[in-house]
Amino acid sequence: MSINDDVLAIAGTWVGTPYRHQGSTKGVGCDCLGLIRGIWRELYAGEPEVVPAYAPDWAERAREERLIEAAERHFLAVSSFEKSRPGDLVLFRFRPHLAAKHAGILASLPDSVREAGVISEAI
Repeated sequence: MSINDDVLAIAGTWVGTPYRHQGSTKGVGCDCLGLIRGIWRELYAGEPEVVPAYAPDWAERAREERLIEAAERHFLAVSSFEKSRPGDLVLFRFRPHLAAKHAGILASLPDSVREAGVISEAI
């Protein structure tokens, strides 16, 4: 099995976890970052780095690419979405001029596992 297969298997066990801002506990509650942190902990038995408290509107107020910067410290970037594979981390921005503030795991094209609770749906 590849790391991407492991990520997908773990992500699938989070489906049904309700949304909780700053949460990262499977079955109890998580936000999108909490989902990624929880998968990381199951893979590597620890947190990748300390995550400071953050408000729901952190990206709008900070106007910095904090999510992308953190992802670049721990993940390898692909040159385009078309080169992504199931199990890859995906980051979203809601408008071109706003910072990326949502994360998920690419399950397959066009589905993804993401927060809102944790659900699996077509994107």
